[in-house]
Amino acid sequence: MSVTDAPPSTPGAGDPAAPLRDQDRAPHPEHGPADGHATSTGLSNEKLAMWVFLGSECLLFGGLISTFLLLRSRDVVDQVGPDVAELYDIPFTSVSSFVLLMSSLTMVLALAAAQRDDPQRLRTWLVTTALLGSTFVAGQVYEFTAFLREGFGFTTNLQSSAFYVLTGFHGVHVTIGIIMLMSLFVMSLRGTLTRQRSETVEIVGLYWHFVDVVWIIIFTVVYLIR
Repeated sequence: MSVTDAPPSTPGAGDPAAPLRDQDRAPHPEHGPADGHATSTGLSNEKLAMWVFLGSECLLFGGLISTFLLLRSRDVVDQVGPDVAELYDIPFTSVSSFVLLMSSLTMVLALAAAQRDDPQRLRTWLVTTALLGSTFVAGQVYEFTAFLREGFGFTTNLQSSAFYVLTGFHGVHVTIGIIMLMSLFVMSLRGTLTRQRSETVEIVGLYWHFVDVVWIIIFTVVYLIR
C-alpha cells in the first residue's frame, strides 16, 4: 500500500494535543457523586429529608416542653398525688444523662471509621453507641418504675401526664435510634456499608446527635430548673 492510499487518521488518536471529543470529555459514572442525588442546596435528598424531619421534631418537643412548664408553674385544680420535683433523683439522672452524651462521641468515632473504610472499628463503635443508648433507656424505665411506686402515675394529675409524655416520647426516639444503629451494624456485617455509603452513617448520626441535644434541654428545664 502506498503512502497516498493510507486510511485517514482519527482525530486525537495519535496526537496528545488534539482536542478531545465530547464523549472523551464526559465524566465516568464511577467518578461522580457517591449518591448521585444532590439537590440545589448541595445536600443529598436523604440528608435534606433528615434535616426537614429534625425541624419538625423541634416543633414537637418544643410543644411538649412548653406544655409541661405551663402545667408545672400553675396551680392545677384538684391536684392529687405528689409533685414530680419531689421525686427527682438528680444524681442518678445526671449519670444517665452523661452516658447518653458519651454516646454522641462514639457516634462520631463510628462515622470516622466509616469514612476511613474500617468496618471492624465501625461495628465496634456502632455497638458501643447502641449499648450506651440502651443503658439510658434502662435508666429511664427504672425511674418510671420508682415514680409509680411513689404513687406518681400517668393519670395521677395533669403534671404527671405531661411529664410522662415528654420523657416517654424522648425515650421512644432513643429506642428508634438504637434500632437504626443495629441496622447499620447488620449492613456492615453484610458488606453493604462501604466507604461510598458512609453518608448513611452520617444521616443516622444527625438523628442521634439531635436526640442527645434534646435531652440536654429536657434535663435542664425539667430536672434542674425548679
